[in-house]
Amino acid sequence: MHTLETLPFDNAFARMPASFYTRLAPEPLPRPYLVAASTEVARLIGLDPAELARPDFPQFFAGNQPLPGSDPLAAVYSGHQFGVWAGQLGDGRAHLLGEVAGPDSGWEIQLKGAGQTPYSRFADGRAVLRSSIREYLCSEAMAGLGIPTTRALCVVGSSAPVRRETIETAAVVTRLAPSFIRFGSFEHWRVLRRMDELRQLADHVIERFRPECRAAANPYDALLRDVGRRTGELIAHWQAVGFMHGVMNTDNMSILGLTLDYGPFGFMDAFDAGHICNHSDADGRYSYQSQPQIGHWNLYALGRALAPLIGDQAAVQAAIEESYAPAFERHFMDLTRAKLGFAQALPGDEDFVGETFALLQSQHPDYTQFFRQLSRLPSQAEGTSRVAADAPVRDLFIDRAAADAWIALWRARLGAEGRADAERQAGMRAVNPKYILRNWIAESAIRAARAGDYSEVAAVHDCLCRPFDEQPEYERFAAPPPDWAEGLSVSCSS
Repeated sequence: MHTLETLPFDNAFARMPASFYTRLAPEPLPRPYLVAASTEVARLIGLDPAELARPDFPQFFAGNQPLPGSDPLAAVYSGHQFGVWAGQLGDGRAHLLGEVAGPDSGWEIQLKGAGQTPYSRFADGRAVLRSSIREYLCSEAMAGLGIPTTRALCVVGSSAPVRRETIETAAVVTRLAPSFIRFGSFEHWRVLRRMDELRQLADHVIERFRPECRAAANPYDALLRDVGRRTGELIAHWQAVGFMHGVMNTDNMSILGLTLDYGPFGFMDAFDAGHICNHSDADGRYSYQSQPQIGHWNLYALGRALAPLIGDQAAVQAAIEESYAPAFERHFMDLTRAKLGFAQALPGDEDFVGETFALLQSQHPDYTQFFRQLSRLPSQAEGTSRVAADAPVRDLFIDRAAADAWIALWRARLGAEGRADAERQAGMRAVNPKYILRNWIAESAIRAARAGDYSEVAAVHDCLCRPFDEQPEYERFAAPPPDWAEGLSVSCSS
């Protein structure tokens, strides 16, 4: 295991031509302190977890003290924001320190909120404690759910004031990913008509992360197909757990198919397919039900950027249409069958899943509790015993007769497989989380942290790393939103 001084940096992106980034050091923060840190993420980069307790640890991850071997830079990219071309963007408040070789793969280390860069566009380059805690907790919650994501090592706070809607305090979240390259990274060079850089970036991604594409007749076509498949599978997983990203701009879409940039995200409480988690999204472009369509739209933006390397537009269209939708539909059905306790794919499953979501839309039960409580129901129940047996699910519905009718259809579908209840129920518990990062849970942790108590952040983190376990000590985090949470909203400033 390594110390902070011996982390094995090998900064591949920094060896790209200088046009891809600006080298600059983070801006120091006064009197930094540690809010939270993940021992699991430390191990990803081979960092001894004991290092997290060092008194000077916050100095390194506030950007005050350089890590030996790091080569800080801010990357340039462009993108579409809310469907409109926004032009040049870039790491406006993030500094990529470099890449560390981990036990299994390389991990880029990035400080988010570490000060202004040439890409800040008149912003202050800072992040606040509120948003940094949200990103830290959700990164690790998504990893616990098995969803591809960037990771978060720690949050470091400071008393330095930052103006958002009100005056808040500054913080830096340290996040990790194999790469932070985005769809917008390719759009940038395509719009500038700089084909050499476009090809260099694509070659970098292929050589570093997708070497199997090199064997294809057209490696860039193979790369787009790979991104299409991974993006389809990613968004299918979002839909299955009720996660809403909130701001699926092309500069927030990972070329590796990771969940990237946690801002105004949300998890579904009472099911509503039209739910908009981002208060800034007045037109609902990024609502829950729109996410699959937006993923498709974003891939066409990426496809237009890669078109000079792939060939004609027909080839780009084929690469997207033959990868994204089939991957999304297949993965979503596989995940939903598992959530319902079905081990086999049978004719009529698509219709049954459609009927299930129609019921959820009409009745608005809590989405997470519906599937978790369903795992408790037996495959057979008759007469008066059926009402008691089905209560965990029936009690989530206003229209109990509608619930009864659906449960009868569900049991009939289970009967087509004849699995033992113990096996099926264990399988359902393994894919239907009991705990998700509801807004009220994040808000409770943030309020405690603002008062100087970081124990709730640690408790939420510990719980959400094991979202499928019962964890009676954290039963409070499985509760539906309390009354005080009704007015909570998140926006792009979150």
